[in-house]
Amino acid sequence: MKLKDFIVADAIIPELQGSERDDVLRELVTALALAGALPRESVDEVVAALIKREQNGSTGFGKGVAVPHVKHAAVKKMSGTIGRSTGGIDFAALDHQPVYSIVLLLSPEAQPQQHLQAMNIVFSNLQKDMFRRFLRQSATKQAIVELLDEADAGK
Repeated sequence: MKLKDFIVADAIIPELQGSERDDVLRELVTALALAGALPRESVDEVVAALIKREQNGSTGFGKGVAVPHVKHAAVKKMSGTIGRSTGGIDFAALDHQPVYSIVLLLSPEAQPQQHLQAMNIVFSNLQKDMFRRFLRQSATKQAIVELLDEADAGK
């Protein structure tokens, strides 16, 4: 499995408008719905599930990155997107620092193995300093897509 197998390029947001965690989650889920990865009428439900997940423990794991994720009945095919914030967002991250790069992952409830596999791919890339740095500096959707292509190619 590669990043491009589940990251929906049309839903990537190179400059998030929101400045609060919950607004940004809504922005990313809405982008996935507009790209056809999720029924539009499910946006509120999925956002609520993500917020509940965040209240149980932040997905901001530090180093300026958060990986909000949820398994939900409205999700028929695993999909994800990436959002970038130049100003930073308070995600209650483990290192108490703002988050600049957000990788959102939505999975069907019946595919826990695929969800874990996707999370593993996301985290293995986000552990790399160069990947995080380039992601944070990628000011366009095209630049982010090219970064994903390079990561998938093992560069």
